[in-house]
Amino acid sequence: MSYLKEKLIELTKKIYRLTLLFPKKEPLRYKIREIADEILANLLKEIKNPTMKDWEILDSFFEIAKEQNWVSPKEISQIQEDYKKLILEIQPSSEVIKIRPRVSERQEKILEILKEKGKIQVGQIKEFFPNVSKRTLRRDFQSLLKKGIIERVGEKNKTFYKLKENG
Repeated sequence: MSYLKEKLIELTKKIYRLTLLFPKKEPLRYKIREIADEILANLLKEIKNPTMKDWEILDSFFEIAKEQNWVSPKEISQIQEDYKKLILEIQPSSEVIKIRPRVSERQEKILEILKEKGKIQVGQIKEFFPNVSKRTLRRDFQSLLKKGIIERVGEKNKTFYKLKENG
């Protein structure tokens, strides 16, 4: 447990350093610290493992902070990634809930269609979104690819997209 304790303490320190750059009276500065402290305290007390809800709340606050331009979104993303890795180490495998990156409503619908159909081309997905350009749909697929949720199969006119096996 000491390895996890050290990692979590380091992450909590990073959060404090990062949030120092937020405006002093910004509630998010203190809310993020409060939840990080709570996660650390719960783990150290060994009363309970931090719940997925704790992580999801903290993750949501990080997303809000990214939009404020107080600090580099890259720094916040790195802390989010570190927390996600730590979650996988702390949570018993039966309790681990896969955290999927945030997607837009349209991307969510694309994922549902992919789940149902198995694989699809941009031209075929256009039928489901008649008011959306192919270019915009390609950007949606690029975003989903970048987030590691889907994979691209084939080339040129034979390009299909499908859900990643572990996604």
